[in-house]
Amino acid sequence: MSEKDFEAAVSAALDEVPQELMAMLDNVVILVEEEPDGPDRDLLGLYQGTALTDRGWEYGGVLPDTITVYRGPTLRMCSTVEQVIEEVAVTVVHEIAHHFGIEEHRLHELGWG
Repeated sequence: MSEKDFEAAVSAALDEVPQELMAMLDNVVILVEEEPDGPDRDLLGLYQGTALTDRGWEYGGVLPDTITVYRGPTLRMCSTVEQVIEEVAVTVVHEIAHHFGIEEHRLHELGWG
């Protein structure tokens, strides 16, 4: 899958997130990168920032949080275009959930692991 097609899959996944939730995303940038930095080469997505549930009165004047979706690991994990599209959608929901303060164990309980 080309970079352009992968970015379109991420965009389509974001379009499927209910507008009520998208409107509540605060100070977040969505990125697509080829590979993750660091030792976990199989990482599909990453939320970096301060979850809404952890923001206090002192939160302000900070750079945007980032949600990054990684193309390389996703393509290595999936064998069809349909699987890529499905996995991207799961990854987008998963990382947005972290922005709302939903922890990894709870996501797994909800079937978004």
